[in-house]
Amino acid sequence: MKAAPSAPASPGRELIPELEARRREFREAAEEVRGLYAGLTETQLSWRPEPGRWSIAECLDHLNVTGEEILKFVNGAVERGWARGTTGSPPFRYGWLGDWFVRAIGPSNARKMPAPRLYRPREDLRVSAVLPEFLDLQEALVAALERANGLDLARVRARSPVTPLLRIGVGQWFSAVAGHQVRHLRQTRAVREHPSFPHA
Repeated sequence: MKAAPSAPASPGRELIPELEARRREFREAAEEVRGLYAGLTETQLSWRPEPGRWSIAECLDHLNVTGEEILKFVNGAVERGWARGTTGSPPFRYGWLGDWFVRAIGPSNARKMPAPRLYRPREDLRVSAVLPEFLDLQEALVAALERANGLDLARVRARSPVTPLLRIGVGQWFSAVAGHQVRHLRQTRAVREHPSFPHA
């Protein structure tokens, strides 16, 4: 007889090292963005270095849209994982496709990749809402990984919001989102440090 699945991890319970690292990265991202936004006006947040390049607000909105879409699928996969009792402990055996994807959208990849239409900044972007939405997203990401603690993060898979052909472990999704955020936070920092960045 198959053993009943463990209850989902409650917030505050000790996480496995992999998830603890992601939790730290999400919280560090929140602190970095608070500092990045400090004292900036809507004009500064909306300024683009050149046509076709994103403003600080657009970079952050891209992360908001991307993270929110991915979380829908990750949260669903986590729920199904607990319902099916797909528990496990590290080390997890991730597939090559997920490893490639994490590298492709992470900070170590110097190639510029066009964002899928679904992930582009919103045309009706409200600049004042971008920061609180980003901070809320980091909390939602932390809550999701805390719920995933105890599952087999490789066998519990979620599909991509963009294409059903990409299905990777939820642990890889957390890594992908964390690395993708680092990549675009560097981009926002570069916008703020641009020599033509407007002064308040």
